Amino acid sequence: MNKNLFYGFIIVLFHLVGLFGFLNPAWEVFFIKLVPYHLLLMLLIMIFTVEDRSYNLLKFALLVYLAGYLIEVLGVNTGLIFGNYRYGSALGLKVWEVPLLIGVNWLILVYCTGIFLQSVHVKNKWVFSAIGALILLGIDFLIEPVAIKFDYWSWYGGIIPVQNYIGWYVFSFFLFLFYTSCNFKKSNNAAIVLLFTQAAFFLALNLWAF
Repeated sequence: MNKNLFYGFIIVLFHLVGLFGFLNPAWEVFFIKLVPYHLLLMLLIMIFTVEDRSYNLLKFALLVYLAGYLIEVLGVNTGLIFGNYRYGSALGLKVWEVPLLIGVNWLILVYCTGIFLQSVHVKNKWVFSAIGALILLGIDFLIEPVAIKFDYWSWYGGIIPVQNYIGWYVFSFFLFLFYTSCNFKKSNNAAIVLLFTQAAFFLALNLWAF
């Protein structure tokens, strides 16, 4: 079996199983505890399927991870970036009130979206970054209700501020500008599968869990 086909199947299968668990009250608590391991599994799949193992890719991954983690540290502890929020326990171990895995989440989202835009031949870096940030903003719209319900994070006062969406868009835009400046092989079919599977997963949860 083709490698990307195999990993694509694993991605879809694990999200379907997760969807079943999240929508089944008897399994919900157990599946919430599995969230960090699921995120790490998706990261491993990206590592296994990447077609470039150069220093440039490593630099990209490390800097996006650190940028994603540190912007969340600044956001949680000051309220200046995304508004006033706090992380729950679903995403695992926290340092400075922020789960260490949140940087992995940013990395996966930026990498998979970037690979998708590369596959449809968006050439201009400004257009690329604007569309990429818009895609991530759309995913955030889908994630927010799910995140609140399943203890990923919560907002003070229970209201998601417009500031959050502005912050997501602006920060994502600069991450995609950085992506376009990095010279590594930007081709990974499994990453495209993961992007659309994640979007479908959160859309399904929004439709059936609320």
